[in-house]
Amino acid sequence: MPAAMTYTSLQSDIRNYLERGGITDPIVYEQIPRLITLAERRIARELKIQGFQTVVTTAMQAGLAVYPKPDRWRETISMNIGTGSGNNVRTQVYPRAYEYVRQYWPNESLTATPEFYADYDYRHWVFAPTPDAAYPMEILYYELPPLLDETNETNWLTEFAPNVLLYASLVEATPFVKDDQRVQLWQGYYDRAMSALNGEDLQKILDRSAVRDEA
Repeated sequence: MPAAMTYTSLQSDIRNYLERGGITDPIVYEQIPRLITLAERRIARELKIQGFQTVVTTAMQAGLAVYPKPDRWRETISMNIGTGSGNNVRTQVYPRAYEYVRQYWPNESLTATPEFYADYDYRHWVFAPTPDAAYPMEILYYELPPLLDETNETNWLTEFAPNVLLYASLVEATPFVKDDQRVQLWQGYYDRAMSALNGEDLQKILDRSAVRDEA
């Protein structure tokens, strides 16, 4: 069984691939950590899969309409709040355009049970109505996985998609190896690995749907 990928082993693999193409410039090697970071961000931007989903729970504050998004947030999937007796009834909060939210509830000082949310900016949401109580809130969203570095040797990509991360890193090296005939090969490997991950995630969705239909 091959050893699991780590940040250290990934850097070594990238260097070996570059050396096979005759690239021995130390300036290029100094860029390898940056290439890995660019690759991680690229993958997170292009993939919307279960592996990048996470859930956080928090509490709203009565009279407060704007809330910070979690660190490494990329895209909201869904939100719900706890309402009813003991706040045990999960009630969906629906996404709307910012303009809709402001028009629907123009006076933030008035409060009620939140029904809608919108992106206030890249780092915040705004809710309407402004909450009238400290509702418990559950947020499902896509995140950027913790980026690799000397203090963080592994993440979801190194564990479950090491080939995607390797080829994405090599593709990011293209400006340094633009005359290398392997660039198109790396891009092809990357595209196929990404398609396979998307296909696996789609199959999971179909399988869950089939189970619900049988129930």
